[in-house]
Amino acid sequence: MALLHDAALAAGRIAMRHRRDGVTARDKGDGQGPVTAADLEVDATLRDRLTAARPGYGWLSEESLDDADRLGREYVFVVDPIDGTRAFVAGQPDFTHALAVVRNGRPVAAAIHQPARGRTWLAAEGRGATLDGVPIAPSDCNRLQGARVLAAKANLNPVHWRDGVPPPVERTFRSSLAYRLALVAQGRFDAMVTLRPCWEWDIAAGALICTEAGAAVTDRNGAALRFNGPGRQVDGVLAGTPAVHAALLAGLQ
Repeated sequence: MALLHDAALAAGRIAMRHRRDGVTARDKGDGQGPVTAADLEVDATLRDRLTAARPGYGWLSEESLDDADRLGREYVFVVDPIDGTRAFVAGQPDFTHALAVVRNGRPVAAAIHQPARGRTWLAAEGRGATLDGVPIAPSDCNRLQGARVLAAKANLNPVHWRDGVPPPVERTFRSSLAYRLALVAQGRFDAMVTLRPCWEWDIAAGALICTEAGAAVTDRNGAALRFNGPGRQVDGVLAGTPAVHAALLAGLQ
């Protein structure tokens, strides 16, 4: 956790330097979204720093070519150099750096750093989760009606819900998936929902921070999340207080 924390802070310094100097983006094509010079510099810096410290670990990152060698490693770094690149390009503060160590498919250490707001969420398996060194926990919300849920509008389309109507929630959106999970972990929101397939690097760190804080986290079908898979994706994510998570899961098609 200390290794990830220090690396995340270094990533934040790089991102903020690029933000001050001006950010330009290009589209990666095939629906993959934008990438900037900051994404690439952060990726290279994190890879050099983390794999030098743990040379036996595999590597999985949004901005690195995938190497099937990782599939045979017990430990793997799963990293999103900048989660929320669109927010970063637009000068908004919601982007994060999301770093996790996965052991045999399960996250065991995680850091999410939001340099524009100076916040850092950390977790290690069995040791709880913190925000800037202070222990965090999910909200005490125990009903779906009126719950504060982070979700893109498309996730509340009636086609996704058993009764043909979306749940009666207070919907809000943030561009970074890692940030959404961190906000649920600290109790700022009661749940988050994304029903599309999700890249592992977007959620590995946030999933551990949520579970260590005491939130429930699964894929859209209620299955436990597993990482370092050959497809690099999981089938959606539901996270929230145990009661809200259960209600959302029950309501989905």
